[in-house]
Amino acid sequence: MKVLIPQDLPPAALGTLPPTVELTRERAPDVELLVAGHSGSRELAELLGQLPSLRLVQTLSAGIDWLPPVPAGVTVCNGSGIHDIPVAEWCVAAILAMNRRLPDFLALQAEGRWEREASALIDDLEDAEVLVLGHGSIGRALEARLAPFGARVVGVAKHERPGVHALAEVPELLPSADVVVVLLPLWEETRGLVDGPFLDRMRPGALLVNAARGGLVDTAALEKRLRAGRLRAALDVIDPEPLPPEHSLWSAPSLLLTPHVAGGTARSDERAYRFVGDQLRRVAAGEPLLNVRTEY
Repeated sequence: MKVLIPQDLPPAALGTLPPTVELTRERAPDVELLVAGHSGSRELAELLGQLPSLRLVQTLSAGIDWLPPVPAGVTVCNGSGIHDIPVAEWCVAAILAMNRRLPDFLALQAEGRWEREASALIDDLEDAEVLVLGHGSIGRALEARLAPFGARVVGVAKHERPGVHALAEVPELLPSADVVVVLLPLWEETRGLVDGPFLDRMRPGALLVNAARGGLVDTAALEKRLRAGRLRAALDVIDPEPLPPEHSLWSAPSLLLTPHVAGGTARSDERAYRFVGDQLRRVAAGEPLLNVRTEY
């Protein structure tokens, strides 16, 4: 079985592989499995057309909305679980930073100003209600990390299950949330979910955190409410992305921006490589695959 791997994936990080597994960095007609890194959709679409023997695509990312259509008969598996810890940590860090007004104090530090009066607007997480839209593996990791702070997590998923609300219930859940964290996949039904009416149902002063996909949030609608002083936001993903230097969102108040780095840590790369190695060993042994996706 020939496996095409990204140029930056160190083969040794995959662990010991069966002798039937051959790793390559060269496109070849006999490649059966493709490990998809972070290539653009257009580049990947071209690559897929050059692999007639392909039967499996394994991504290193949990989100697979960026994948082009794969040929019929090709299985797609994502990297769900790989980035749970770093994304959950980023969400906690972003929430704490905004509640403790660290960006404001950083700006004061740059100006050499000592203003303790600004602490009047600082808040903590004890008894805060955090609405998590996308209560999958990352959402559960976030809930576990928020528990020691005394926050109450309300989970939402595409389909209702015990202890987790359905997506259709979000309008009724928004007004009581102190923080709304967006972790949903980007589907046609979730694109633009966080629009003007959604934002207007959030309570004044609430914090919106997006660590999923920029397309879930109406950027213009959010910026309007940030500038009106109605909401706060912490965004790791933006629409458009990358955010152009001249975009007005850069100067919006009560906003923390990071450039799509929530899931990117040295340890997450190690987890990704270990996961791919485990998946390859499963394929070679004829065992059931992990993270098979039927829709994206």
